[in-house]
Amino acid sequence: AGLPVPAAFDDLLRWCDLMGAQRHLKVIGIFARIRHRDGKPKYLVTTPGGPGQTLSMVQVLTNLIDRGMELTTAIEYPRWSVGLDGSFMLEDGYPEEIANELGGSYVGADIADDEACADLVEAVIDRHGRLDVLINNAGTTQVIPHDDIGAATPEVFRRIFDVNVIGTWQLTRHAIPYLAADQGGSVVTITSIAGVRPTGSSIPYAASKAALNHLTALLANVVGPDVRVNAVAPGLIRTPWTEDWGPLHDLMSDRAPLQRSGEPEDVAEVVADVASAAYLTGAVVVVDGGLTLR
Repeated sequence: AGLPVPAAFDDLLRWCDLMGAQRHLKVIGIFARIRHRDGKPKYLVTTPGGPGQTLSMVQVLTNLIDRGMELTTAIEYPRWSVGLDGSFMLEDGYPEEIANELGGSYVGADIADDEACADLVEAVIDRHGRLDVLINNAGTTQVIPHDDIGAATPEVFRRIFDVNVIGTWQLTRHAIPYLAADQGGSVVTITSIAGVRPTGSSIPYAASKAALNHLTALLANVVGPDVRVNAVAPGLIRTPWTEDWGPLHDLMSDRAPLQRSGEPEDVAEVVADVASAAYLTGAVVVVDGGLTLR
């Protein structure tokens, strides 16, 4: 009450930071029916993350669908609102619009809640009878300089790990039996180069992504051959959240072999390939324009 209302999305994000708000994600699930190259129908569930990640996942679905059928409807950029607590939310009705555009269905869930994870998976089975691909894309963070040790409190660690690590584990655990049923299931977890290099928005965030990379290897070692488990670790991607990070984008131009920051389409293409790669498991595929080579 009495606070100025920001006019633009970027101003709103900066305003939330100034107010000391934490970025919590309202997680949703989007299902889509695709047809694989073997002619069998496949069903996929993805848990979108922040604005750029959600666009990437819509493009993943589009890429997968395009491999088996035509998709002529253009998907516009996800419409977001941000609450006073800093939480990202898709506008009312928009998740359903995305699902309808893709010929799929939608259900809301909070992956930090184990019961909600179970309900999310059951919703896929109830509506479609099977589950073939799980993309773990939901996540959260808090921007804290790495040298500000005092600000990375146990509470910050718990909140980030509850969503990024425990939430991913819960959803994957409930999905594994159904993914294994047809002996060709695939899990793709979106991590970050912060999980392989000492970088990222905060130490708790980077530690959570490193945990997901190792979780990928641990799962892949025990759920094959029925299920493949891989991770995709993006570097700096141009999104509404990062578009004003000029110095970092300049650094990518100067240091990365491909001399640019990534676009959501770059991540989407790799996720689609990894999800359908029949002889790939336990891999962490870095998508950073070669930055980690230098």
